[in-house]
Amino acid sequence: LKAKSEGKLAKQICKVVLDHFEKQYSKELGDAWNTVRTPDRMPSERHQIGNLKKYYLLNAASLLPVLALELKDGEKVLDLCAAPGGKSVALLQCAHPGYLHCNEYDSLRLRWLRQTLESFIPKPLINVIKVSELDGREMGDAQPEAFDKVLVDAPCSNDRSWLFSSDIQKAAYRISQRKNLPVLQKELLRSAIKALRPGGVLVYSTCTLSQAENQDVISDILNSHSNIMPMDIKGIARTCSQDFTFAPTGQECGLLVIPDKGKAWGPMYVAKLKKSWSTGIW
Repeated sequence: LKAKSEGKLAKQICKVVLDHFEKQYSKELGDAWNTVRTPDRMPSERHQIGNLKKYYLLNAASLLPVLALELKDGEKVLDLCAAPGGKSVALLQCAHPGYLHCNEYDSLRLRWLRQTLESFIPKPLINVIKVSELDGREMGDAQPEAFDKVLVDAPCSNDRSWLFSSDIQKAAYRISQRKNLPVLQKELLRSAIKALRPGGVLVYSTCTLSQAENQDVISDILNSHSNIMPMDIKGIARTCSQDFTFAPTGQECGLLVIPDKGKAWGPMYVAKLKKSWSTGIW
């Protein structure tokens, strides 16, 4: 760490996590990691986005997945892992869905989700929203081919919060369990695909730089589902280039935001997929 960072911010950084990131991301990101690892590139607070302020409730963490989903009026939408609710609110800012299903399995996060919706959603729109507490892995069987659009903001290693962990033992345990997350993420995606109607669009997002939880998860889904196609979202990167710094992913369907000084957010990964009319492999 740079000497100038030896202050309040540096004291918050968990060395166990930083050492793990150094080993993994210097290999996966190459030169880009030298930019990311500087403490002031990954601040603990969120920043207001720049030239997209018209979305007054749409913080940077919600921006890319919601833009990628391209919601249209009247569509049936599933927010599979909805808490704390920012993306659900953002979806309703961009269009008027005919039906929005917000699901959250964790009871504490579900309470947070309900509070967010009650605080920010006008009463006329409440009627189009349903909130459930299902295990997301069961949603596809519960509501097969029911939705036009599905957003899977999956549980992930959450690099930003891990880096500023104050509990070293908890941080070490999280790192040891990190390899299990792609299994859960792929199970959630398979469920989301079942819940998506043919011709529908699915967006997958995380807040980690981890290739295993990002590109590898999407590659595995594409390789195992003949009815799922990648969608090119490079245009979104061009549109948002003033607000985000992107690192190469090797995928036309995936964008990776890396933290950078003066930019809005990161880390964040977003991928966009479409379900065709052919039969897939489950």
